[in-house]
Amino acid sequence: MKTPNRHTLRWQIAIQEYRGNITIVHKDGNIHKNSDELSRWPLPNSIDNPAYVPPEVSPQIPIEGISVTDLKATFFEEVRNSYTQDKNCSILCQLFNKESKDNSLIHALDEIWKKSYDEGRFNLLDSII
Repeated sequence: MKTPNRHTLRWQIAIQEYRGNITIVHKDGNIHKNSDELSRWPLPNSIDNPAYVPPEVSPQIPIEGISVTDLKATFFEEVRNSYTQDKNCSILCQLFNKESKDNSLIHALDEIWKKSYDEGRFNLLDSII
């Protein structure tokens, strides 16, 4: 027997449990003239169909975040000025403005800020942390 095509193989698997109770006999199309067209009408590809083929699902890549703002320059200036009032923010600004790593400044940070700085969670862009 030649290797069955995909369609035939699916039907063989679907009717395999009835194997001992039925006999399938192939009749050539020229001999089998009394078949009606409904027997050849394809079934919909649904879960109820024994030959159901689930659609391929492309992997979904979650969007981590998109942020669009239209704020005035005065807002950003206020944020930059507020860094002088916060000890940790002013230390971070000093660290980012230095060319080399200053361990005394790093040790001056509070513990949670120091841990986040060591993990690389901060970045300075346009003098905004």
